This record gives sequence, C-alpha cells and structure tokens, in this order.
Amino acid sequence: MKALIFDVFGTVVDWRTGVADMAAEMFLSRNIDIDPYQFAAAWRAEYDPAMEKIRAGNRGYVRLDILHRENLDRVLAGYGLEQHFDEPARADFNRAWEKLPPWPDSVAGLTALKARYAIAPCSNGSLSLMTWLAKFGGLPWDVILGAEIAGNYKPNREVYLASAAALGLDPSEVMMVAAHNNDLASARKAGLKAAFIPRPAEHGPGQTSDLQATDGWDVVAADLQDLAVRLGC
Repeated sequence: MKALIFDVFGTVVDWRTGVADMAAEMFLSRNIDIDPYQFAAAWRAEYDPAMEKIRAGNRGYVRLDILHRENLDRVLAGYGLEQHFDEPARADFNRAWEKLPPWPDSVAGLTALKARYAIAPCSNGSLSLMTWLAKFGGLPWDVILGAEIAGNYKPNREVYLASAAALGLDPSEVMMVAAHNNDLASARKAGLKAAFIPRPAEHGPGQTSDLQATDGWDVVAADLQDLAVRLGC
C-alpha cells in the first residue's frame, strides 16, 4: 500500500457544526428564529438526491458547489426564507462548505499518515472546495483528488479508480478511509483496500447509522490518529 484517500464530509471534517455555525450567523443578522442545526440537516438531506441525478445519467456532471447552491435555494424556499437572502447573501451562505472544522484528531492523524503514505481527499467536493477547505482547516493533503477528476460522484466506481490512476497506482495499492460503510463497500468493489473510523457525532444526537463497522474492513480504527498507529506511522 502506497497511498490513502479519504472521504472528507463527516470523516475528516464536521459538516454539521460548520454549516450550522454559518446558518446561525446568517439567521441572527436577519432576526430569523430557526434551529441552525435543523437547517443544516435539511440542506444536507438534499445532497444525495442531487448527486443521484448525475450518477444515474439524468444530468451531466456539475461541480458540487453548484449542487449545494441549488440545494440552498430549495431549502430556503422550503422554510419560506427566499426574501431574506439576495444573490450575494446566498453566495456567502454557500461558502459554509469551505469553512467546516476538522475533527479534533484529523490534522494530527493526517500529518502522521503523510509521513509514510501519500494522502489525498477522495470527496464528492470539487477541487476548489477541497482546496479552500484544506486552507481553512490546515489539512495537509499531498494532492486533491475525487469526484471532479472522474466527472462523476461516489459511490460510482469511476471516482475511486480515477483517484488511484491519478496517483499512478493500482487500486490494490490504495486504501480508502471513511466513516461510511457504503463508501468503503464501493471502494472495495473497485479493488481498493478499506479502513473504517466511526464518527458517531456526524449527524448529531440520536445518530443510528455508521456507528460501527458493518463488514470485515482491512482496518478498523477509533479515529485518524489511531489509524496512523495501526498503519505503523
């Protein structure tokens, strides 16, 4: 194994807190009384349906930034908030996804792993989104890979294969790291190794999914720092 590629939203960064923080700021300045965590969950709930149209071939590939913005418009309308957000405000709101805090172990864990392996995101986020997210959180990637270089979205196998190919590696030389069992299942089918780490707070209190590994992955670790130890870093 020569490289590790990572799911980012939920695995490396805390999207729920980051989006809710931006929502709270936006709502406070407009005297809007809506739970920002509820809004964050509603916005995230539009994520998979929007990508599925592309995965299924019903829409050509567009970057996740565009899908996030379309989803924001939809959620604002659902809450009856369209009149509170003009175009510049919506553009600012959409940049919430570039300002997501890393989990406490993420930067140290990635730094340790980088000492032995090439590391890169394999995210559905665009190259620009991953770049600004890395700058915001100090994520020490060697290179940025993922959906945009494949022109498709996970869990389609092309995304994993394109990331391995971009590194000049056979899929068997690459390990996918994720807090989502379905992501790892798809990576394994594409020929990659798989490592699971739980993020039981990703969806907030009452999370019921991905609390533990549901298959015999190559590595199961407590967090990214523990993964580094288990991989000899």
